[in-house]
Formats: sequence, C-alpha cells, structure tokens
Amino acid sequence: MLSVIIPTFNEERFLPCLLTSLKEQTFNDFEVIVSDNNSTDATRSIALKSGATVVRGGSPAHGRNNGAKVAKGEWLLFLDADVILPRDFLEITMAEIQEHDFSVATCLVDPLSDRRIDKFLHGTVNVYIRATKGFFPHAPGFCIFCKKEVHESVGGFDEKIKLAEDHDYVFRLSGVCEFGLLRDIRIPVSVRRLDKDGRFIICIKYVACEAHLFFLGPVYSDIFNYKFGNFNQNVNHK
Repeated sequence: MLSVIIPTFNEERFLPCLLTSLKEQTFNDFEVIVSDNNSTDATRSIALKSGATVVRGGSPAHGRNNGAKVAKGEWLLFLDADVILPRDFLEITMAEIQEHDFSVATCLVDPLSDRRIDKFLHGTVNVYIRATKGFFPHAPGFCIFCKKEVHESVGGFDEKIKLAEDHDYVFRLSGVCEFGLLRDIRIPVSVRRLDKDGRFIICIKYVACEAHLFFLGPVYSDIFNYKFGNFNQNVNHK
C-alpha cells in the first residue's frame, strides 16, 4: 500500500486538481493524507470531502513528518498540492520502483507551462538532477517516494531546516539505501512560484542555496526568505 502525503496551506484553488488526478489513477492501492497548516480557506473541507485523512501540519517538513506518522502504507509518496498527476503516474512509478528495488526515488519534471523559458529552466533542473545523482542526490519535495521504514530510520525530514529540507532528506536517505531516479514518466509541476517571485530571482536563490548546501551544509536560517504557501490566489497553473 502507498500513502500519499500532501502538506497544505490555503490550497483551495490547486488541491482539487491534484485530488481529482489521484481519483483517476489506474493504480488504486493508496490512501491520501493532507497535513494542513491551519488554512483559513476551504482547503481542509475540500480534503475531507474527498475522503482524505487530515492531520495537523506546519512547515512542509513538519507536515510531511506528521503525515508519515499516521500513514498505513509500506510506501510514502510526498507531493505538493499544485502538482497534477497523469492517470498512469502511480502505476508506472510503483512498477519501476519495484523492478529496480529502490527504497527512495524521485522522477524528472515537466512544467505546467507552454513558455519556452519554463521548459528551458525545468530542463536545466533535470540535467542537474541527473548529473549530481551519484554524489549529491536531489529530489524535489513535490515528488519523493520512500519506504516508511527507511523514512523512520533517518528520523524523517529535519524540521529545523528553512530551505531545501527535501534535498537534505534525500541526501541522508542515500547514505542508508539506494536512491533511484525514475525514467519512465515525469511529473508535471506548477510554475506559480516562478510567476510570483520572478524567474531571475528564483534562479539566483536556488543557485545560492545549492552553494550553501554544498559548502556549508543545510540552511538553518531564513536568509533566502522562502515562504511556504505565500502565493497570490490569482496565479494560474499556466
């Protein structure tokens, strides 16, 4: 069984699209857990109406950890509320994971955007993920598969980290098990962060964060001013 864990904060606009894509999956041996950070909109009621289990959230790391604590599945899948899954996403990814006997895995990304700049930026991210897989593995928090027992063995996500807690998580996991980069399907991801903060600013932040991770270690201070759920509700997927 697979437990899908989604941290949320005021996601009434985007969460229904993800929940609908989950209901339409060709693979159906899974539960959905929404870890909500005291949303002031309809996020919680939307999750409950869909049949999801709702637990108290917080930061993305805190929400993911809380979701994992109540998860019934052998496998955990951490998603963000603004991704939309192809109908065969879970079927294809779980089959590839089992074929290669991975204990933690992610996949490459495609932007939910037709803009050339977004395709270029996400293509660059994919190249970087491939290039660093062997010595400095990365997995974006919007798509991480992990066996629950392995998640527990490393203590889950480090809730003290302010940015890139997902990369720290995967780096620690790679020290105890094999990290897999799935090739058979990609995950479509929102560009709303790029629309809100600007592509140049986001690129600078990510490059600086990578340098910090590589040379100084995890980011425990809020030097990059990267906020969870701090989005304009008028931003579209595309």
